[in-house]
Amino acid sequence: MLKDKAVIKNERKQKIRLRIRKKITGTAERPRVYVFKSNRYLYVQAINDLEGKVVAAASTLEKELREAGKNLKNKEACQLLGERLAQRLKEKNIGQIVFDRGIYPYHGRVKILAEALRQSGLAF
Repeated sequence: MLKDKAVIKNERKQKIRLRIRKKITGTAERPRVYVFKSNRYLYVQAINDLEGKVVAAASTLEKELREAGKNLKNKEACQLLGERLAQRLKEKNIGQIVFDRGIYPYHGRVKILAEALRQSGLAF
């Protein structure tokens, strides 16, 4: 029986996520920073995998970021998002992270986000 193309695509994405998650885990001292991109917005979470808790989160949906930039999909919004997450992690005395780009290649908006986290003082 033939599968729908959307089903095949989702299965492929799940395999990629599982392959990456085998190698990357976050702890309380060094949480995993996970990136999710939708067509309109970008979401970032710092996750402690040992306890299964989100330590900090940020997205381009937040009111402060929406007011700062007109276009929420561009690279400037990713720069602001990285700075915002780094600020929240520093408030919780976290200086090191593990970066999980998910299924997205490391270029464009994901790369800008990672560089903003590094420039803000986080090590990974």
